[in-house]
Amino acid sequence: MKTVLASVLLSLWSLGALSLEVGDQAPDFSLPGSDGQQYRLADYRGKQAVILAWFPKAYTRGCTIECKSLAENGHLLKPFAATYFMASVDPIEDNAGFAAEQKADFPLLSDTSKKIAKAYGVLTQKGYAARHTFYIDKHGKIVAIDRQVKPSTSAQDMAAMLASLNIERTED
Repeated sequence: MKTVLASVLLSLWSLGALSLEVGDQAPDFSLPGSDGQQYRLADYRGKQAVILAWFPKAYTRGCTIECKSLAENGHLLKPFAATYFMASVDPIEDNAGFAAEQKADFPLLSDTSKKIAKAYGVLTQKGYAARHTFYIDKHGKIVAIDRQVKPSTSAQDMAAMLASLNIERTED
């Protein structure tokens, strides 16, 4: 019976039907960034926190507002020992153009296989990522999830969350 239940849970998890919760180990990822680099969650383990902000589609209204918020207010996040990314299932070429257009000084990650989006439980039935932000501590644990992201105040909300989580500051 335990084997059947484990198999069902694994199937649901792989389909994105089960969502991650605070306290869960964040699924590892290795994704290309809009800046031409490859980014791996494992590279930050033991060093700093990671913010993974999933967004539905480059060049759309809400995503443009969110990206612009982060591009214009990244100075609010810089004092923290945290790296932040926006991520979608868009092709890397779309995310690179979108990042350049919005003057993003942070990488936009592309998950065209949709495997990582599924692992994070953000892949919608329409095939794009839901707008959810995951806060991952330096040990790889999910310490907060924002499922009610407000695109226009994204940077301010992230900075407030980092402060409330007592994420280490690199500068004051």
